[in-house]
Amino acid sequence: MVFYISLVFLVIFLLFGFMFPDRLLTFTNLLFGGITNNLGWLYLISVLGILIFCLYLAFGKYGNVRLGNDHDRPEYSNFSWFAMLFSAGMGIGLVFWGVAEPVFHYLQPPLGIEAETTESATMAFQYAFLHWGFHPWAIYAIVGLALAYATFRKKQPCLISSTLRPLLGEKVKGPLGKMVDILSLVLTVIGVSTSLGLGALQANAGLATLFDIPNNINVQIIIIIVISILFLISSLSGLDRGIKILSNTNIVLAVVLMLFVLFTGPTVFIINIFFVSLSGYVQNILTMSLALTPFENDPWLGNWTIFYWAWWMSWGPFVGTFIARISKGRTVREFILGVIILPAIFCCIWFAVFGGTALHFEIFEGLHVADAITEDVAVGLFVTLSYLPFGKVISFMATVLIVTFFVTSADSANFVIAMFSRNGDLNPDKKIKVIWGVVLSSMAIVLLLSGGLVAIRNVAIIMALPFVLVIIMICVSIYKAFKNETIRKK
Repeated sequence: MVFYISLVFLVIFLLFGFMFPDRLLTFTNLLFGGITNNLGWLYLISVLGILIFCLYLAFGKYGNVRLGNDHDRPEYSNFSWFAMLFSAGMGIGLVFWGVAEPVFHYLQPPLGIEAETTESATMAFQYAFLHWGFHPWAIYAIVGLALAYATFRKKQPCLISSTLRPLLGEKVKGPLGKMVDILSLVLTVIGVSTSLGLGALQANAGLATLFDIPNNINVQIIIIIVISILFLISSLSGLDRGIKILSNTNIVLAVVLMLFVLFTGPTVFIINIFFVSLSGYVQNILTMSLALTPFENDPWLGNWTIFYWAWWMSWGPFVGTFIARISKGRTVREFILGVIILPAIFCCIWFAVFGGTALHFEIFEGLHVADAITEDVAVGLFVTLSYLPFGKVISFMATVLIVTFFVTSADSANFVIAMFSRNGDLNPDKKIKVIWGVVLSSMAIVLLLSGGLVAIRNVAIIMALPFVLVIIMICVSIYKAFKNETIRKK
């Protein structure tokens, strides 16, 4: 039921998008405006509440509960575990926005701050840290924690509906549970398709920079098709070979690239930016988390913070499920701190290195990085790298990193979607992976044809709205499960 209903819904969406791309963009623009104007507060409050709840579980009396039997221990080393969860959770988005977002905030800052000033530069990094720091990883953590607990400790199917059993009981086997699983599957397809679209845009920008390949929609469609073939080959090779090897490669490449930029770029400036921005982020985290603008008609919040919270929500079922699948044997405390703290710090360092380098070139060296990003957001990384030593070589490495992140995200998503389609089977069959691989790549193409970044933004926010309610139910359910287990042990 979950497989067929989800597939029919997505095929209808695809056909409509192919035949009427302009109408799709108009319709999603209308819904986007309604949601951000009337329900933006719901996203902000929910995500902040999830972060607080995760920290409560990590440092509270449930921190030693093991995700599995009491004698179970982790299947993967800490490095491989971190590499896989990070590659699935951020991947291509981090590479895409690492340069562009701080520059955009510097040029168009939030909350009435004057543009292109010291204050706007400082706030640019604080908000980049907010959008890619603790909050998104808390969304992944709570979904992954609830699912790992249900799957490995309570021996339930690896489905999002299983996380609601402590709250709903046997109703999770009925229509309500099926609706949750269908929503999770559809949301995963659309959420990951947004990143595939971003990946195609940036991979095209990299190829245009290196080899003068045209930067247009036709090339981007070809890139998606080629990447789809690559991730299907990886997907069919299994979790312990394809995804694990790719994820480890991603982390090594990302660290090498980041260290190169750090030590060949404005090193002292980057270090100062990191610590100043991290301090400001931690001090102002509550203020920024609830920064609504009731007296101003400012679209900035909807275009950035609310978009990100919705995007992370749309990735919640996929990334949470994938992290759960690789986290058997870890304790609640180890799981939450490993999923939230380490990746968030890595993301903050990434933005300080790449965004800091770009803004140093713009502000102090007059190299006009901002003009290039304003014209085409996808070229920001390559313009910045071109001003460093061995610019062509390092740009080639960045393009390879984009492709490997691209493949890994799609591969991980395909694996999770196949699990959802096979009643939570931890090792789904190959045929179902091929079917969903074709759907994923087709969805990314439709979003690009329908308006590129605008369509991607709109669809992510719209589809994430119902999952906000599901994730609130998951929080209540996991708390009830831990509480009942404590009572039984007494």
